[in-house]
Amino acid sequence: MSVAVGLDVGTTGARAMAVGDGGTVVAVRNADYPLLSPRPRWTEQDPAEWWRASCEVLGAVASDCRHAGHDIVGIGLTGQMHGSVFLDAADEVIRPALLWNDQRTDEQCRWITERIGAERLIEITGNPALTGFQAPKVLWLRDEEPTNYARVARVLLPKDLVRLRLTGEAATDAADASGTLFMDLRSRRWSPEVLDALGLPAAWFPQIHEGPEPTGTVTDAIAPELGLPAGTPVAAGGGDNAAAAIGTAITRAGRMSSSIGTSGVLFAHADEPAVDPSGRIHAFAHSVPGAYCMLAVELSAGGSLRWWRDVTGLSYDELVAEAEAIPAGSEALVFLPYLTGERTPHLDPLASGAFVGLTARHTRGHMTRALMEGVVFGLRDGLEIMRGLGVAPTAVRATGGGATSDLWLRLQADIYGAPVERLAVEEGAAYGAALLGHVAAGTFADIDEATSVVRALGEVNQPDPDRAAVYDDVYGVYRSLYGTMHDGMHRLAELAAR
Repeated sequence: MSVAVGLDVGTTGARAMAVGDGGTVVAVRNADYPLLSPRPRWTEQDPAEWWRASCEVLGAVASDCRHAGHDIVGIGLTGQMHGSVFLDAADEVIRPALLWNDQRTDEQCRWITERIGAERLIEITGNPALTGFQAPKVLWLRDEEPTNYARVARVLLPKDLVRLRLTGEAATDAADASGTLFMDLRSRRWSPEVLDALGLPAAWFPQIHEGPEPTGTVTDAIAPELGLPAGTPVAAGGGDNAAAAIGTAITRAGRMSSSIGTSGVLFAHADEPAVDPSGRIHAFAHSVPGAYCMLAVELSAGGSLRWWRDVTGLSYDELVAEAEAIPAGSEALVFLPYLTGERTPHLDPLASGAFVGLTARHTRGHMTRALMEGVVFGLRDGLEIMRGLGVAPTAVRATGGGATSDLWLRLQADIYGAPVERLAVEEGAAYGAALLGHVAAGTFADIDEATSVVRALGEVNQPDPDRAAVYDDVYGVYRSLYGTMHDGMHRLAELAAR
């Protein structure tokens, strides 16, 4: 069997997955690496750890495939987005990489916004200046570590450091590049206007490719070490969300995925750039050539339920069973899921969570159901913005923890007002990267043919009209509460910081 390997350079570890030409997963290996937090709000990683772990999992999967008689024909790359890897003229790492969840760059974000203008920045890149993106990290190095900055000859995203070591080629893909704040969203090229305004040389940044395009091959030098065939094509790949969308076939207009993990993400395909002028949701390039996507991000989705589980001391199954017995709308109890601030739609790190409408008649079951409803209301905030921009999904695929229980699935269908289905196999970003590797190898002619192997389960959760009407009413209240409580949230954050 011909297989392609998807390599996911994630935040906590590397994952390699071999996928056959019929879509079957034939081998999976994982290797962890540490996060570094040398100061509060700083999150870094040693890129050497990415390469070590990548070699470990690639070598193990290659061995598994050899023993099973499978031929590795392609490799696709994916991984954590937004990080900043600084290399010198010899392509040696200068300092630990700054990651997507590093929060040290508030000052640089303000400077970028003032320098380019808030509206113009969103018009070019599709996004406002946020601390997670790569651009403010480069400027932080300039401002805070000028000696290291003087050595910079190349700036890469995390997965692209592994590509450089694997193929000798410096390259990236449009989906990952659109999360840097340097790429012109419409031309899918580095923006001369942004780079000039920030005083950065274009030569530092690699060539941008479409997701399934080959970007070099496994070198003769590294192939024997990993047990991979020399000359194996390596696809450009995609950032983790875009690659995961390939693996769930969110590759046509009208399709959206709803992921409830620790955070919550709505990912919608768009044929044309759909940019929110206020920057409340992300507009990125897709791993589908020439296509785009919109992402709404909720910071504490499943994380809210995990917090509640820890507070109550009950299991998830016990909590959900109690919530099942409560009617839709939790008898007018509403939960705001801003336990760690909020991204979409408020862009407010000081937002905080709350139960609103709590009375003596409410039980723990009411609170659990209200919490789960509030999580989905928060995701609906992003959906409403997408609809306002003309991206109107008609089919939703649930992934992550939100696909694991009947209650989560019903809540999504009723609150979104759209059918919700599950996938037969959900393997995340590495699976999508492997499909991109197959296209680069020529196994499939294009993305449409590659994603034809993605199968949904037969059952579809249709919205219930009566419950949906209740949720529309409660959502109207939910939507009004942040504005009412904003000042109090910020004042409490000040008091907590004393």
